[in-house]
Amino acid sequence: MPDSEQAEPPAAEPQASSAGVTSNTGEPSSKRQKLDHTNTTDQRERRQGIAPIKPEYLVSWDVQDGVDADAAEGTGAADGNDAGKADQQQDGGGKKAKKKQKGQNQSRSFGHFEDSFRLCNSRVLSDEFSPKTCKFGDRCNLCHDLRVYLMDGRRPDVDALNGKCPVFESYGRCPSGWKCRFVKSHSKEIQREDGRRELVLIQKGDHSELDEDQDARPGVVNVASSDVKWDLARKKVKLEKSEAYIKWLDRDSEITHKIYNRKQGTEDEPADPNQLEELRAQFVDPPFKASEKRKIYFGRETPVLAPLTTQGNLPFRRICSELGAQITYSEMAMSLPLIQGQKAEWALMKTHESELASPRFTPENGSVVEGYDNSKDLKWGAQISGNQPWVAMKAAEALARFIPHLRVIDLNCGCPIDMVYQAGAGSGLLDTPNKLEKMVRGMNAVSGEIPITVKLRTGVRDGRPTAQRLIERLAFGNPDFRDRLGAPGTAAITLHGRSRQQRYTKKANWEYIAECAALIQSYKTKRDELTDTIAQPDESTQANTGSSGKIYFVGNGDCFSHVDYFAHIASARVDSVMIARGAMIKPWIFEEIEKGQYLDKSASERLGYIEKFVRYGLEAWGSDEIGLGHTRRFLLEWLSFTCRYIPIGLLERLPPNIQDRPPMYRCRNDLETLLASTNYKDWIKISEMFLGPAHPNFTFQPKHKSNSYELDAEG
Repeated sequence: MPDSEQAEPPAAEPQASSAGVTSNTGEPSSKRQKLDHTNTTDQRERRQGIAPIKPEYLVSWDVQDGVDADAAEGTGAADGNDAGKADQQQDGGGKKAKKKQKGQNQSRSFGHFEDSFRLCNSRVLSDEFSPKTCKFGDRCNLCHDLRVYLMDGRRPDVDALNGKCPVFESYGRCPSGWKCRFVKSHSKEIQREDGRRELVLIQKGDHSELDEDQDARPGVVNVASSDVKWDLARKKVKLEKSEAYIKWLDRDSEITHKIYNRKQGTEDEPADPNQLEELRAQFVDPPFKASEKRKIYFGRETPVLAPLTTQGNLPFRRICSELGAQITYSEMAMSLPLIQGQKAEWALMKTHESELASPRFTPENGSVVEGYDNSKDLKWGAQISGNQPWVAMKAAEALARFIPHLRVIDLNCGCPIDMVYQAGAGSGLLDTPNKLEKMVRGMNAVSGEIPITVKLRTGVRDGRPTAQRLIERLAFGNPDFRDRLGAPGTAAITLHGRSRQQRYTKKANWEYIAECAALIQSYKTKRDELTDTIAQPDESTQANTGSSGKIYFVGNGDCFSHVDYFAHIASARVDSVMIARGAMIKPWIFEEIEKGQYLDKSASERLGYIEKFVRYGLEAWGSDEIGLGHTRRFLLEWLSFTCRYIPIGLLERLPPNIQDRPPMYRCRNDLETLLASTNYKDWIKISEMFLGPAHPNFTFQPKHKSNSYELDAEG
């Protein structure tokens, strides 16, 4: 969509140039100059925690309300059915504030957005005179008269996007059929020989008959069938590997507990060595060993998009992948609902075909795992959470069986949300190394060729980091059982440099991440020492075997520019960096990393990304009324982050700091000012540019307090 309001203050463009910033507005990308952030240092005292806005754009030093950063790592499913699930505030934040935030989030509602009355599925994809047979017959209470539905059952067609259906434009067919809010662009009325006029759907190219399964959409893969989800819900799916391993694990744990209790003994009755030996003799090997794993790779050239609940949906991942993200993850899925066949959780596994491409691969000498084949690698992996080994194992086996395109299965051990933590999942696993090891070992055993990775935080509480202990446990296993069971088989570990208690406050601790990275690098020596003993890990249990025995280590936290990215890799010695909020605020951070320079995106370019999100959202969720509602809802969630982006042409110094909050400021033109508004009503206005007026019953309440500053967003 063109930027119709390009007028800028006379001083704006020269000022942007004087700061060493190249603007995308007038120059092609091939001619943009590489920026040196060291040249932008201002000698004046910097206001700590406040973004350094140039004086000509500053309205006042009053700081704008911030976004709830926990919104990026919460709970809830992406299909919108659980849209109102809450993220709760951190412990220790004060009872009054905690109660207020909890109530606010739990009451979040997006209203409802559907047609006035529903058209029967037997008519949705059929021409007017040749409908399919309704399986409910006379008992069906849905509408079967197509013309009545088009006249009274739905809102008029959307005029935005030139009135053309994005799905039909891209694929030559529209799975929403007559329910599409752009149906005029792929339907017509024809006159038959008998004089009757018939409404018919248009289909371009040689396509098979449209599928009535609304989960099957063009370009979307990893779609679990309705039969699979139904069978899981009715417990008809036999997960034989998990059942066998769980049975062995229960027996093994029982013997272990007996040995531990006997070792304690008492002063009157010390432990009997013979009894301990008899118990040890009862140990048996697992029912099977882990399959050989597909080798993976993380490197300097593979920036990683973090798993982001709600925000990391399929349309957003497509945009990030196009802009240079080399590794992507699903939103965090709960293991128990997965094995119960819940539709909302399996919807998180949907992937766009663009995420099946191989990640970029230009390794430095010695950094490649032996046997790695880049042509067999892909970008997308799934993240799950679980609070018990049997739940995580069954979920891993189900994913390996029913999701055909899967790079890794990542176990979330960092989610700080109260509901997850109190259930013993997410960061609740940080204080239970034995349980965590059992989960990873079991998942590794049942996941076939798919590697298992883990995402951690530094610990549960500030000042009490536990990540180093957990990393050693994940690399080698419990010392007491290492000789018998080998290592758990962790292929990669990601560490977020904050504790659970911190959530997203304060800076991420990259010094601690560096310490853990050094620990990982020292494991090569330790592994060689183990080779000379009976404690040598069994190579069949390892994800990345060969001469290096490498466990990849990825850092996470406060990466907001290519400068941050390469500095973390150089100083912390991590293999790659995972980017979360930085990508939500400016998804072109991946493009900056690839090009090694700042990019001052114009307002019209940024609006183009919003339009692209809308088009991708309609492809993923449908172009009917419900699909438009979901697309609008997730667009608004994303805009609650993008409004935090401050164009670098407005900053006095670089690099920008993700923790800085902006003062009240105006931008270089009206459109840029609108995109910077923190008023959710302005976000709805932006959504209506591409989706038309919102449904009368649609509502949106942001996860944080947001009020527009005293400046008209449209001039």
